[in-house]
Amino acid sequence: MTALTQAEARELLHGLSRWTEGYAPLPGAADELIGPDGRPRPAWERLAAALGPMSPTDLARGFGSAERHVREAGISYRVHGEAADRPWPVAHLPIVIAASEWAALAAGVEQRARLMEALLAEIYEGDGAEEGAPPPAAIVGSPNYLRPLAGIAPPGGRHLSLYAVDLGRGPDGRWWVLSDRTQAPSGAGYALENRIVLSRVYPALMERLRVERLAPFFSAFRDGLAASAARAQPRIGLLTPGPFSETYFEQATLARYLGLPLVEGDDLVARDGSVYVRTISGLKRIDVLWRRVDGDYCDPLALSAASRLGVPGLVAALRAGGVAMANMPGSGAVESRALMGFMAAQCRRLLDEELALPNIATWWCGEPRARAEALARIDELAVGDAFTGAPLRLGAELDADARAALAARIAARGVDVVAQDVVRLSTTPVWRGGRLEPRPFVLRVYAAATPDGWTVMPGGFARIAERPDARAISMGEGTLSADVWVLADRPVAPVSLVPEPRVRRLFGHLPSRAADDLFWLGRYLERAEATARLVAALAGARLDGRGGGPGAATQTRLEALVLALGAVEEPEDGVVEADIARAALDGLGASASVAASIAFARRAAAHLRDRLAPEASRLVAELGDVARPAAGEDASPRADALDRAQALLTAFAAIAGLSHENMTRSDGWRMLDMGRRIERAIATCRFAGALAGADATSADLDALLDLVDCQITYRTRYLIGPALAPVRDLALLDPSNPRSLAFQVERLREHVDALPVLREDGLPEPPQRRARALASALATAEAESLDAAAIAGFEQDLLALADAIGTRYFPHGAAAERPEKLTGLS
Repeated sequence: MTALTQAEARELLHGLSRWTEGYAPLPGAADELIGPDGRPRPAWERLAAALGPMSPTDLARGFGSAERHVREAGISYRVHGEAADRPWPVAHLPIVIAASEWAALAAGVEQRARLMEALLAEIYEGDGAEEGAPPPAAIVGSPNYLRPLAGIAPPGGRHLSLYAVDLGRGPDGRWWVLSDRTQAPSGAGYALENRIVLSRVYPALMERLRVERLAPFFSAFRDGLAASAARAQPRIGLLTPGPFSETYFEQATLARYLGLPLVEGDDLVARDGSVYVRTISGLKRIDVLWRRVDGDYCDPLALSAASRLGVPGLVAALRAGGVAMANMPGSGAVESRALMGFMAAQCRRLLDEELALPNIATWWCGEPRARAEALARIDELAVGDAFTGAPLRLGAELDADARAALAARIAARGVDVVAQDVVRLSTTPVWRGGRLEPRPFVLRVYAAATPDGWTVMPGGFARIAERPDARAISMGEGTLSADVWVLADRPVAPVSLVPEPRVRRLFGHLPSRAADDLFWLGRYLERAEATARLVAALAGARLDGRGGGPGAATQTRLEALVLALGAVEEPEDGVVEADIARAALDGLGASASVAASIAFARRAAAHLRDRLAPEASRLVAELGDVARPAAGEDASPRADALDRAQALLTAFAAIAGLSHENMTRSDGWRMLDMGRRIERAIATCRFAGALAGADATSADLDALLDLVDCQITYRTRYLIGPALAPVRDLALLDPSNPRSLAFQVERLREHVDALPVLREDGLPEPPQRRARALASALATAEAESLDAAAIAGFEQDLLALADAIGTRYFPHGAAAERPEKLTGLS
C-alpha cells in the first residue's frame, strides 16, 4: 500500500462522494460498484456514507500508518521464479458485500466443500465401481491423485479441513466458480494481514459499518484441527516447505496467529506409526499437521523420491492412524479443470442437492461428445491443460498451425485437454490516478471443517488485476490484493481468537531446527561484528574517537589476523590485497567477511519469521544496506571502510539490545545468546593470541583493547599505558567484563545448565561437562602465565563445546532420541 498525501486523500474523499460521475463499468463485465440496474449497490453506498465524515488529514495519516506497517512487519510474497520477496500490495479500498448477498454465497461455498469431501471419500475409500461417478481418467490423470493413499481412511475422519474457491460475477450479477482449491489452499493469512492493514487506515469505520470479523473463523478452524486428533490436548504443527516458498510469510503469520509451531520436513521423524518433532527436549509426538507442502512431496519413501521437503514414513503413519493431516495428501485430485464439468451431476448424486454455485462451462476432451463440441467451437472457447493450472489460450488467437497442433493433441491425448467458456472477470473500483477505475478481480473464499460442520470465512482475499482486459489473475507485477468486508445488518461483537487463558509462565518445547537457526544467527551476527571491529582497527581508527593508529608491525599482525579469521580469501601469490579492509567488508568469497556473515545471518533469520519480532527481522534484513558502500562515494578507501564499519557496529548494537531487552528468557533466547557467546569467545581468543603474546608491543595491546571494546575500562582502572598482564586479565579472565572470555564461558555454562536434559539420572550431559570444565580452567588461570599455547587451547575447547551443543540439541536422522521419563519412588 502506498501512502497518500493530504491532497491525494482529499481527492479520494471527493471522488467517493461523487463516485458514479465518470465511473464506467467495463462492457460485458459485472461490476461491484454498479449493479445490473445501473445504480450503485447498497453496500457501496454505505461505505461512501461512512467515509464522508473522515478528514483528509486523518485519511492520509491512516494510509501512512498502513504503509509503515507493511514495511516494518515485512509483509511480503514471492513471484514464482524470483529470488527476492516483494512488498505485499494492498488496495486503498476494500471490496464490500451486503450480508444478505453474502449469506447465499456462503451457503454455496459450504455446499461445495461438502461435495469435495464426499467426492474425495469416494475416490480414496470407495471401490471405484459407483454408478454415475466421474470417468476414472478424469481423476487418475491428475498428478495430484496419489495411488499410495488409496484405501487409507483419513485420521480424524476428513480428507479436507480447509477448502477455498475462486469466484467471479457473471454478466448477470451471479457468482460463478472459476476454480477449486483443495490441495493446500493459500491466502488466508494474507486475508488476515489485509484486514490488519485496513484497520489502520479506517480505525473506526469497521465498527460503524458492522464489518464481520475474521477471528471466529480462525478459532473454529483451529478447533477443527484439534478435534481431528486422537488426544485431548493435541500438538498441532504447520508443515511448511520453508523460506523459499512463495507464501512463506503467510505461513509464518498463520502459525504465529494460531499459536502453532512452524515445522519443516527435516524437523519431523516418523517412527513406529507416529510422527514426532525434534526438539531440544527430545522427540515430542505431533498429533496434527496442517499441510502446506504439495501432496506428492510429503513422503519421499511412498511418494516422490525427489522430495527434500517431506517426512520419510509419513504415509505409513497416516495408514496407522498415528497422525492426522489437513488436508490429506492427494486431496488436490478434485481441483483439476477436468472435473468441473461433472460437478452439477455429482452434487445431485452425492448430496441429493442442486449445485448452488455454477461453474464456468467446461468440456473435458476425454469424452467424445465434449471433444467434438470443443473442436467445433474452438474460436469461441479457451483451451488448455486439464490437470495443471497453466493459463488457457483463446482459440480465436491461434493461427492455423497452432490450431492444427491443438487438434492433433486432442486427438492423441484428449484426456489432457479442457475447453471452457471465455471468462470476462467482474470488476471492482480501485483508486488510480486521482479517480476511481474498474479493474478485474477474483475473490477467494475459505471454508473450514469444524466440530459443528463447515464454517465459511466472512470475507476473503481478493486479487485485482492491473489490466482492464485480464482473464486470469496471479500475484505479480501491478497486481493488488484487497480486503473483503461483509457488512452485517446487526452490531458485530468484538471477538478474540482465544478465550481468556489461565496464567502460565512456561514455554513450549523448542524445535531443534529453530534452535539450530537461532544458535547460528547469533554466531553469524557476532562473527560479522568481530570482523567489523577488525576492519575499524585496520582503517587506522580507535572506536573511542582518539586519533592515531597501530604501528606498522601491529598493522601487519592485524592483516595476518584478517587472513587467519577467513575474512578475506587467501592470496595465491602470497601478496596481501592492498585494500584488505574493504575486502573484509565486501568479499563474498570468504566465509568470515562481513558481507558473507550477514548473508548467512539473513538466511538463518528467514527460517525464524514465526519466532523473531518484526523489528529484529527488519534490522537483520537491513544490515546489507548498512554494509553497502554509498553510490558515488568520494571518500578514501580507509575512510569509507571506517565509516561503514562504525555504522555496522551501531546496527549490531541495536540488534543485541533488542534481543537483550525484548526477548523473554526462553530456550530460544538461550540458543541465540549461546551462539553470540561462543563466537565472541572464539574471536577474543584469536585476537589475544595474535596481539597479547610474550613479545606484544604497546601498540599491539592498544589494538587488542580496541577489538574487545575495553579502552575506557582499562583507562579508568589503570593509570599507566597498556601493559601485558593487565590487558590479558581484562580481555580473557575478568568475570565482570562483559567482553571477556571468562564472562562468555560463564554465560554459556549457565545456559547449558538451564536447558532441558534427555535423562533423569542427574549426570551432566556433554555440553554441561565441557562448559563447566572450561569455566573452571579460566577461573583458576593467571594472566602472567598465559601464553599463545594456553590461549589456543581455550579456543579448541570452545570449538569442542560448540560441536557438543550441535550434537546434543540439533540432531539429524536417527540421532534424535525420546526423553527418558522418571519412574519409581524416592
